[in-house]
Amino acid sequence: MPRNTRTRHPRNTQPQRPRLTRAERKKLAELSARVQRDAKKPRSAQDTIPYQRMWPDGICRVTDTYFTKTIQFQDINYQLAQNEDKTAIFEGWCDCLNYFDSSIRFQFSFYNMVTGEDTFEESIRIPEQPDGFNSIRREYSEMLQNQLAKGNNGLTKTKYITFGIDAEDIKTAKPRLNRIELDILNNFKKLGVAAEPLDGKAHLQLMHSIFHMDTQEKFAFEWPWLPASGLSTKDFIAPSSFPPRILSPPAASPSSRAAPSRWVQSRARSLFCRSSPQSLTIVCWPTS
Repeated sequence: MPRNTRTRHPRNTQPQRPRLTRAERKKLAELSARVQRDAKKPRSAQDTIPYQRMWPDGICRVTDTYFTKTIQFQDINYQLAQNEDKTAIFEGWCDCLNYFDSSIRFQFSFYNMVTGEDTFEESIRIPEQPDGFNSIRREYSEMLQNQLAKGNNGLTKTKYITFGIDAEDIKTAKPRLNRIELDILNNFKKLGVAAEPLDGKAHLQLMHSIFHMDTQEKFAFEWPWLPASGLSTKDFIAPSSFPPRILSPPAASPSSRAAPSRWVQSRARSLFCRSSPQSLTIVCWPTS
């Protein structure tokens, strides 16, 4: 009888993947990191504006869990005050700063904006009246215009404080931001400083003037335009473009002491208080 023989089938062997060397793994890691960085680079002028949404009441969502508001305030004359008044002003200012705890980030911003001719003339123009003294009014308005032009070189100096908190959503952030805003306004009132909060349109107009400081383009925006146009608030404030060297600035060496680029300046001017430490931060950027 024939012997029982087993039929041997060839094993399904898969080709083994070549092992990567340490240098090859390092090269792949660098390529992967580069791809991720390129994906995060801004693709348009709107992408360079670091906020997500602006509401009509002035609340700005900077990130998914970070919300801010901004208040504009005026000056008080500290140098001409009496010594007792200076002490009171200083102590009151210290109380204002000590109000902010570790959960509230805040930032001061000072802007020197070029005043448009129409706005400049409107601010000092005295309306005429049917009383026969219009010639005196015109002469006085002209004198004011000459004096103001000499005093500030056509610049409008404005001061703002931006404060922000971490919150899960707008519903949680809104009541606390409103409460902080009221406390700040009361602290300024005790100092005798005029202050008012910026609503959403005023905030957008300020950013528009910053992004169009060279062209002095007029700001045109209304909230009902958003649903009809399908645009976002960034489309109404962003410039038509940024130069490529501004969108992708070269990395500076640690020892470089060169002046900051316009990219850095434009980001520093924006009122978002995005990454400032939980301490006093003063930003002062004069316009060119």
